[in-house]
Amino acid sequence: MSTQDPSPASAGPFLVAREVAKSYGGVQALKGVSLSLDAGRVHGLVGANGAGKSTLIRVLAGLTHPDAGEVRIDGTAVAIASPQDATALGLGFIHQELAFVPGMTVLENIMLGVPKKRRLGMVDWAAIERDVAPIARRVGITASLHADAKTLSIAENWLISICRALVRKARLIVMDEPTASLSASESERLFGIIEDLTASGVAILYVSHRLDEILRLCHRVTVFRDGRSVAEIGKAALTRTALVEAIVGGETRPADAARGEPVGGDAVLRVSGMARQPRVQGVSFELRRGEVLGIGGLVGAGRTELARLIYGADRAEAGTMVLDGAPFAPRSPGQAVAAGLGLVPEERRAEGLVLTKSVAFNLQIANLRQIIRAPALPLISHRRREASSLAIVRDLAIKTRSIETPVGRLSGGNQQKVVIGRWLLRGPKVLILDEPTRGVDIGSRGEIHRLLRDLAARGMSILVISSEPDELPDLCDRVLVMAEGRIVRELAGRAITRNSIVEASYAAGHAAAAAERSVR
Repeated sequence: MSTQDPSPASAGPFLVAREVAKSYGGVQALKGVSLSLDAGRVHGLVGANGAGKSTLIRVLAGLTHPDAGEVRIDGTAVAIASPQDATALGLGFIHQELAFVPGMTVLENIMLGVPKKRRLGMVDWAAIERDVAPIARRVGITASLHADAKTLSIAENWLISICRALVRKARLIVMDEPTASLSASESERLFGIIEDLTASGVAILYVSHRLDEILRLCHRVTVFRDGRSVAEIGKAALTRTALVEAIVGGETRPADAARGEPVGGDAVLRVSGMARQPRVQGVSFELRRGEVLGIGGLVGAGRTELARLIYGADRAEAGTMVLDGAPFAPRSPGQAVAAGLGLVPEERRAEGLVLTKSVAFNLQIANLRQIIRAPALPLISHRRREASSLAIVRDLAIKTRSIETPVGRLSGGNQQKVVIGRWLLRGPKVLILDEPTRGVDIGSRGEIHRLLRDLAARGMSILVISSEPDELPDLCDRVLVMAEGRIVRELAGRAITRNSIVEASYAAGHAAAAAERSVR
């Protein structure tokens, strides 16, 4: 099926969002964005990480309430106070992290949250199956409706989500990074389904970092930047250059003027040909002693997956590592820690902290050998525990009433300091931080940055993964940009700017995607 020319739209837009604004605390995620979607059209939504795309989707889905602005459907202002309201208005959403329940059948997953026909007080699954089967065939579901959804591929579960939206009579389907986990053939199948949907009058809001797909599928594209809708580009003017220029904008943020040339110390960590399909594909780099090395790129580029391979949380399919001159192949995070690595995970509350336990408990998790009384007597020395915990709280300015306060009561910034403080007690050779300042206030962000630069000055090697537009230019000596599981560009010293990272993510990502698809 050809998807080069989307079907003509009906008269008048189906959905219009006007001047939608939303703040979280002191951070303004949306600063009056506007968007107009036509029935029977594919409308692209693009922008760098943190541009506001996800926040607008949450507003349309009824998951977030805007501070200002309005949404109109068929010309009438509507209030979307809940996901149920969004469904009733004909809005369907397929998020990057698919929602399906393993252990339930395909049919049961399709009907999640959908009112069900009943007969004699019981759910009439036979009647439901008769209604759903034609829709399932329409979107290309070939598996039995009675199969366990966990046995299906990611692509097949995408079809379940589309089918669920159609069963709910969705007139608009929002697709968030739909091909991030799909092969080339699976993506082609999805594009054909999108064409069929638009031909029947369904509007598609297509959110993707893959500009080749945006160019191929979309009739119009809206570009978000820093919480604003900065451009709307029609099909006739839609080019890769126009998109990248709109995404990046004219604002160039220079690198820290105090930063000199890149650190030239010896390599502490060498990674060669690291791979775990499909997210990490032959990554090689060196991390030098006393260096802050950043890894940039778009969501789904493979950055977190690379960190998990280095840390032993996942097993690599190929590649080798050398740490301080010795072969390094951790089979678990415990082995990585013993060898001299530390990791501050992206999801600190879920993966980095025990929220019900004290500040001291969380600080000392990786430091127990240093606070026991003696190797032969594995009892905690409360004096050592208290002294080392208080020292970290003081040095990092962690705001807490006591080291015995449950860490869940602390602010996000202070929680992050606790996770970092844990590794300061351990003193690793290499510290990996995944999104180190996500969800922290500006003051805490500055404190964390100063701390990391100080640790690097003392000889620790720092690897920072960040989606924040300005974080890597502020912090790093070098930046590696990843796209589609590969390192596609290296930036150093004053060449590290916000724009150079974003431009490399999109431009180089296109080449990486093309290479990946040619191999498949």
